[in-house]
Amino acid sequence: MEQKLAIKEKIGYGLGDAAANLVWRGALAYLAVFYTDTFGLSAAAAAMLFLIVRLSDGVTDIIMGMIADRTKTKMGKFRPWILGSTPFLGLFMVLCFTTPNFGSTGMLVYAYLTYIGLTLAYTVNNVPYSALMGVITSDDRERTSLSGFRFAGAFLGGLLVMGCLPMMVEYFGAGNDARGYQYTMYVFATLLVALMLITVYSTKERVPVALDSTATLKQELIDLSRHLPLILIPLASITAFFYFRNLLTAAIFVAVMMICAVLVRKLIARPESSNSRSQQDIIDLLTNKPWLILLGMGFLTMMFNGIKYGVIAYYFKYYIGEELLIGYYFISLLVVSIFGALATPWLSVKFGRKNLFIISLIVSSLFTSAIFFVPLGSTMGIFALGCAAEFFAAIMPTLFFSMLGDSADYNEWRTGRRATGLIYSAGSFVQKTGGGFAGALVLLVLGSYGYNGMQPETISQSLPGMRALMSWIPACFGFAGALLILFYPLNDKKQQEVTETLLKRRSEQATIPA
Repeated sequence: MEQKLAIKEKIGYGLGDAAANLVWRGALAYLAVFYTDTFGLSAAAAAMLFLIVRLSDGVTDIIMGMIADRTKTKMGKFRPWILGSTPFLGLFMVLCFTTPNFGSTGMLVYAYLTYIGLTLAYTVNNVPYSALMGVITSDDRERTSLSGFRFAGAFLGGLLVMGCLPMMVEYFGAGNDARGYQYTMYVFATLLVALMLITVYSTKERVPVALDSTATLKQELIDLSRHLPLILIPLASITAFFYFRNLLTAAIFVAVMMICAVLVRKLIARPESSNSRSQQDIIDLLTNKPWLILLGMGFLTMMFNGIKYGVIAYYFKYYIGEELLIGYYFISLLVVSIFGALATPWLSVKFGRKNLFIISLIVSSLFTSAIFFVPLGSTMGIFALGCAAEFFAAIMPTLFFSMLGDSADYNEWRTGRRATGLIYSAGSFVQKTGGGFAGALVLLVLGSYGYNGMQPETISQSLPGMRALMSWIPACFGFAGALLILFYPLNDKKQQEVTETLLKRRSEQATIPA
């Protein structure tokens, strides 16, 4: 029952993340500098925008995961959602980088509406896309290989948008950056639709997942809404502390976390017979140690990578003083990232996935920290250290999404239940939350130095902040991730046991007469 995949299906799946990263990498790398230097938002306003919108993802990602898990069509559970959401994703990609003339208040409202629209469309598209990996094959090695192709595609999409965007903005805008951004997004949105269609029609869902028909989706969403405060209130409290950074918000955050811990213990202690399917899915996740650790890893690695990518445009434009190098640096990083993603399956066999995760975090963080000590003007030193760090950084998301499938297997092995969409939606959520917090942190640090993109005289005083954001600040999150992953309980031997047990169980179930 090993499910080996054809190379064309792996490539087809990888092209989906190439499409998604025309949005994800573009927004992550350029949206902050677009908002402050072209759209006209202050750094503080843009930071709050990132935080609030990412908070809303706490609801939409989990709901989308539940809906996808309960979808049943001839195309499968996940591919119909990818197909239907793709046009909207392209549309909001364009709208997000459009600069209307609505006045200061109107512009802020427009930024919120379009950015929320972009994240909603991305959720409906990317949560099912991520979960699709968990049902294409049940072979954990093939899943790691598939994840390698996925992130090779992701970095290829990022390569296109990050490397070409500055030149395309200059070409289409001819001195008018607002028009240049908008026309450039027309090109990327068209390409996005074409690549997503290839993914939908070149992949197949194979892993059977039983549907629980004891409750309607409506009832289960109502049940879920009763537990949403356990997600939203802690997120709101940490967001307030992150933004205001004072003693009051710190005390509120600690109190909220203590109260939520008590409530979670009570929820877990409830007898299984009194829970609906959605409630039991949440309880299964809260008692799934591999998934909980991966959730923390997703946030920390996204902070690590997101801060680095979020400050690059500022760093080269102002600290180095060579704006045209932005595109070349992105191209260099993403070419290296493709090799890192493709090397992950081989390296994971050699070292084991858990050990490889630790190695990649420590080595990438060390190279990133070293950027702080590169003398001003040594551009080659920045490129060399950045590319060395990026090879290992590319391994992190490749392993993360592969190991999320392992946590879904572990849950099915332990409980007999499998909520693939919910598991991957939570993984997608922490990635997006980490990206939002990373973007906000970049803006908050720059704002603390007095940076204002519309006032050139404020730039020189913010240069130390750019230097720190390019080096030791993201490295702190990388080292924290290396410490956390030490507690991950699924080594390769244990995962092989889980996989073999599940394959045997599914084989036996398949032979039982209906």
